[in-house]
Amino acid sequence: MKKPLVELSDCIACGVCAEVSPDVFRLGDAGYIEIAELERYPEDEVNEAIKYCPTDCISWTVE
Repeated sequence: MKKPLVELSDCIACGVCAEVSPDVFRLGDAGYIEIAELERYPEDEVNEAIKYCPTDCISWTVE
């Protein structure tokens, strides 16, 4: 299964990914982006988040 991955060391927590794909990404209480545990991730939404991420810290991984 493909799953989005956020490289937290590069993430600036701008929230763009959460705006583009709120079902997948959210800004956690600690100030870091969190990824929801889903059975299937909406590829179009995640790809939009990847496209608009200013630090290019989002990618796909295969589990």
